[in-house]
Amino acid sequence: MTKRQNPNPEFDLFIPLMGDLPLKDQRETMERPFFSLQKRKRVKPIEYSSPDGETWVKIEAIPAYGMATIWDADILIWAASTLNRMREQGVNDLPRTLRTTSYDLLRAIKRDTSGRAYQELQAALQRLQTTSISTSIRAPKRRTKAGFNWLDKWTLEVDPDTDQPRGMTITLSDWVYEGIMGERSLLTMHQDYFLLTGGLERALYRIARKHAGNQKGGWTCRVEVLRDKTGSDSKPKEFNRMLRKVVEADQLPDYAMHMAATVDGSPAVLFRLRGEAEALALTAKLEAEQERRNRFDADRRRAAEVDDLMDKLAGER
Repeated sequence: MTKRQNPNPEFDLFIPLMGDLPLKDQRETMERPFFSLQKRKRVKPIEYSSPDGETWVKIEAIPAYGMATIWDADILIWAASTLNRMREQGVNDLPRTLRTTSYDLLRAIKRDTSGRAYQELQAALQRLQTTSISTSIRAPKRRTKAGFNWLDKWTLEVDPDTDQPRGMTITLSDWVYEGIMGERSLLTMHQDYFLLTGGLERALYRIARKHAGNQKGGWTCRVEVLRDKTGSDSKPKEFNRMLRKVVEADQLPDYAMHMAATVDGSPAVLFRLRGEAEALALTAKLEAEQERRNRFDADRRRAAEVDDLMDKLAGER
């Protein structure tokens, strides 16, 4: 970890070395549809309500920019991870405004650093600032609402001589900042999360990480509930097709996926830690091999008994 020189005395920022920053994300946002799963502009609102009606989320976009996407959320993950590391190092007065460089941020979230990547970074910042969220999460009473944007403001500095991007700042909204600062509010994510290319895969990983965690036996979720939790605007038939494709590819970090069914026969997906799934598969393979050996040994004993009986009969003759 190295401390960057900062001309702004309002805050200090530590930029972690590449690969040295455990990824952290907010529990509250991982299991609910806060982001668009598509890279094309989405202006259709996302409206989600939990089965008991206690928790609801509504996401709205400005048509000029569209809704913040699940790839844009990588910037928030970087911010949560950075602030968490600073807290672990004993930094006091953790800031809502973080300063870095466009290059460092893009590298940290495993993006290329081409000219187009810098343009996409600016578009992502615009969507994070303009997407409007209202929710009952953290509300002390059912009818209480909270409204916010992901970012309050941002800046991108450009070298006046070369016109190349230099420093940048992002200022988290109070709601996001308070969520990061809360006790036990963050979950560790696999470093390969940033390498997932599909929006649905990313949403499924976040949901699995929140619900399946490390629990023995995994976690089973109805397909219709998964569709609600991801915020997908695909028709049920199309969502089922895409979901099966993800299950067949089986590329999620940490978790293996299997199509399953609930007690009442509803289609579902089982998420299970890969180590446990592999151990169970190995156990099943060993048990099958032992069963084959047992049958072979039993057949050999029966054959020997028959041979002994035939020899005995032949001697009696």
